[in-house]
Amino acid sequence: MTIADIKKNLDAKMDQSIAALKNNLSKVRTGRANPQLLDSIHVEYYGSMVPLSQVANVSLLDARTISVQPWEKNMGAKIEKAIRESDLGLNPASLGDLIRVPMPPMSEERRKEMTKLARNEGEASKVAVRNLRRDANEAVKKLVKDKLASEDEQKRAEADIQKTTDKHIAEIDSLVAAKEQDILAI
Repeated sequence: MTIADIKKNLDAKMDQSIAALKNNLSKVRTGRANPQLLDSIHVEYYGSMVPLSQVANVSLLDARTISVQPWEKNMGAKIEKAIRESDLGLNPASLGDLIRVPMPPMSEERRKEMTKLARNEGEASKVAVRNLRRDANEAVKKLVKDKLASEDEQKRAEADIQKTTDKHIAEIDSLVAAKEQDILAI
């Protein structure tokens, strides 16, 4: 493995950490309706638990309402029950074969909780990025120790690794700040 491989690998893994953060932040509730909010809900379908998106069409009716359209008529009650029993604090209402999931307005206390949750997700991502930096630096040091790279190359590589780390941490900070603005905006 060369220093270039280490850097390329590091960048790819840090990008995966950012993608995971974006996915986790999409599940943190804001006052606005977001169909991704229901991605974590699983419904019993012929004896096995499947994601909601595999048994129904999930979309937005308006800014504060998610609609769930089951593909099979008999799934309506099961979907409603799964949404109600999730820890999202949502109360679905059935209108024929369409299930409306209104987003209740968030209390100030709930907003603070959600902001704290977003910050915790950001901090976990920063820790992951820093661990990747440490691993990359150790890999470069091993190359120097094995006489496959010079100490000058090690210094340059460590500087590049730090720049990559700083770039990804700045991106994490901006994602968390944007999510906090979303939570506090409504």
